[in-house]
Amino acid sequence: MANAPEGGFTGYIQHHMKFWNLPHVGEGGFWSWSVHMDSILVSLVLGVLFSAWFWMKARKATPGVPGKGQAFVELVLEFVDGQVKDVFHGDRRVLGPLALTIFVWVFLMNFMDLLPVDLLPWIAEHTGASHFRAVPTADLNVTFAMSITVLVLVVFYSFKAKGAGGYMKELFTAPFGPWLAPFNILLNIVELLSKPVSLSMRLFGNMYAGEMVFMLIAGLFSAGSWLLYGFGILGYTAWGIFHILIISIQAFIFMVLTVVYISMAHDHH
Repeated sequence: MANAPEGGFTGYIQHHMKFWNLPHVGEGGFWSWSVHMDSILVSLVLGVLFSAWFWMKARKATPGVPGKGQAFVELVLEFVDGQVKDVFHGDRRVLGPLALTIFVWVFLMNFMDLLPVDLLPWIAEHTGASHFRAVPTADLNVTFAMSITVLVLVVFYSFKAKGAGGYMKELFTAPFGPWLAPFNILLNIVELLSKPVSLSMRLFGNMYAGEMVFMLIAGLFSAGSWLLYGFGILGYTAWGIFHILIISIQAFIFMVLTVVYISMAHDHH
């Protein structure tokens, strides 16, 4: 563990669980608030890199035998488009790019968990940031922001596909009929609000747990024993390989559920 703070291993964990907040922003109290600059910075950088990478490959695409970069981009595009096509049978001109953006962006944010635990915090410390968390999807604010955006899209497409009157009628009459309108609206609101909660909590919980496991394994490197140091290397490698599966599955689930929710918004009861 590089530059572990005072307090031993517990202090090390507590240090790495703190975000890089803007100075003089609400500290403590019920109405306090904070701006997690590390989550915002990393997610924006990854989003720009993803957009620039795909734009460059699309601009340089050739009809002949593709290069490795173009072939990889085409593979990702075909994979995502196939998933959207299986779930949504309408116009995919908006939903296809949305699903692609969600899948790649969430995957890249998850992938930051595979970097050495102390690498980015060490770099940030030398640029003036006392704390730095490199995994945006381990920040509940980020996952909730993305899921709330999905909720807004679900409501938008519900109004677009069914009209204001049709959607309001569905909220008050489905599934038990107009005579049980209070129960219908309550059930539909709970169902609607549960979508962003489940989306955000699932992604956050998995990435938070993965980040914590990496920190616990990193603690073996400072245990003062060559045996534990060796176990730390083996554990870090094994968990990193397994975690590749986790970050891929979580990105895939977030993408598919988004497509499913928007597809359901087009369906009529």
